[in-house]
Amino acid sequence: MASVARRLEELGIVLPPPPAPRGTYAAVVRDGGQAWVAGQIALEEGSVVRPGLVDRDVPVAEAQIVARRATLQALSALRAALGSLDTIRQIVRVVVYVQAAPGFTRPHEVANGATDLLVEIFGAAGRPARSAIGVATLPLNAPVEVEVQVALTE
Repeated sequence: MASVARRLEELGIVLPPPPAPRGTYAAVVRDGGQAWVAGQIALEEGSVVRPGLVDRDVPVAEAQIVARRATLQALSALRAALGSLDTIRQIVRVVVYVQAAPGFTRPHEVANGATDLLVEIFGAAGRPARSAIGVATLPLNAPVEVEVQVALTE
């Protein structure tokens, strides 16, 4: 596969600036051949993109876009921590938290916004194990939060 930077360029994707933690945690923790990205929400100029409850304030299609943007934020954090996304061998696990309106039963559809992007960028190596979880609240009233775990080349 071509370099990840080249693939992003081919897809017309520009990563956002790396996130600055808003608490006592690291954006990325690396241990041996693995790296974990802390939960990422989509921000634009310091504000949450499309705040609110999915299926009440945020339609599912828009929540998928927010999940995609949060995943780009996670990739930006990885690039900053690792120096290059080319050190990623496999996207191992993705957890997508969806701030869901009562009765919303489709967080898995929102999560496709995150994992479809990873497959688009990394091909088969971008298809992770995944959890999609509906929750009552997320930081800063974000509709979606994405965690990513990757395996690194040795």
